Amino acid sequence: MDELEEPGQDDPAIPDDPAIPDDPAIPDDPAIPDDPAIPDDPAIPDDPAIPDDPPFAGRDMQRLDRLDPPIPPREAIAEVRVRAPTRGNRRLERFLEAVNADTHVKALWHVSAVNASRRLGMSDHSWVHIQIVLNIGLRLARLLFRRGVTPSVTADYGMTDHDAEVVIAAGCLFHCVGMSIHRDDHERYSLFLTADMLDSLLAGAYEEPERTVIASDAMHAIIGHRRKGAPFTVEAGIVRVADALDMARGRSRVPFESGRLNIHSLSAYAIEDVKISPGTDRAVRVEIAMSNSAGIYQVDELLATKLRGSGLEEHLEVIARIDAEHEQRLIPVFRI
Repeated sequence: MDELEEPGQDDPAIPDDPAIPDDPAIPDDPAIPDDPAIPDDPAIPDDPAIPDDPPFAGRDMQRLDRLDPPIPPREAIAEVRVRAPTRGNRRLERFLEAVNADTHVKALWHVSAVNASRRLGMSDHSWVHIQIVLNIGLRLARLLFRRGVTPSVTADYGMTDHDAEVVIAAGCLFHCVGMSIHRDDHERYSLFLTADMLDSLLAGAYEEPERTVIASDAMHAIIGHRRKGAPFTVEAGIVRVADALDMARGRSRVPFESGRLNIHSLSAYAIEDVKISPGTDRAVRVEIAMSNSAGIYQVDELLATKLRGSGLEEHLEVIARIDAEHEQRLIPVFRI
């Protein structure tokens, strides 16, 4: 994701899906039929929708270092547009279209980014983080559902995998908008901000009572992603883990390179790559490449904490390793 693509250009971050034509309208019938399922081929290719790092040009564009001149809000959000492979899920397409057309949503993402990185020196919480978590969440969902994991909206409401994807997308898109208010307890702030928006954003894809089901489960996913969130739906567990998997170097580049050295920036800078693929013994295999043992903090303290209690423990295999013969020295000395 070296540059933000101009409209009309191919986006290398999002795999093409030539089999799914654009649908000009959702049928008037409130029950929108499911589109053809994702192919049954068990070999799901690597998803380039999860950008390789470094660099993340989108993160560079935010000018999140406090030493950089600020960008006026209107300019900062002008080109923001989240993208993800919808794989024929018309409801998901309509929901993403509504989100991308909403200036208020984009403004919340931008304020969250400014608060997190520019004001607090934290890792990236911009729309780029949102897009990465969205793509990771959808990839995890499709791998899990393909291996027989039943979404909670299916088990409890008789809805479909496509509906579960909308729940996951909503949870990913709004899980940290509460950062626009404060870092502490931001998950709770995300809840009431999202509650005011979801009904209208989902209106083009769902009628009642289904719309309330989707919105409620999405908000459960938002509160469930916090450290002791105790999620009890499959979809919430996926959002929780997806958020933790945006751990590669690009997310911490701004605080690290501006000299804000702490265990969070150092450990994230040590993560070279995160690869998510179909597993053999388990549904999903997560491989984490590190340049330095400091990355273990990201894996054990952050990812493992989110994975435990997610309900997905038995379905994910996580492997972290340093492939190089010698570890990369991240800093020459650390002073207090």
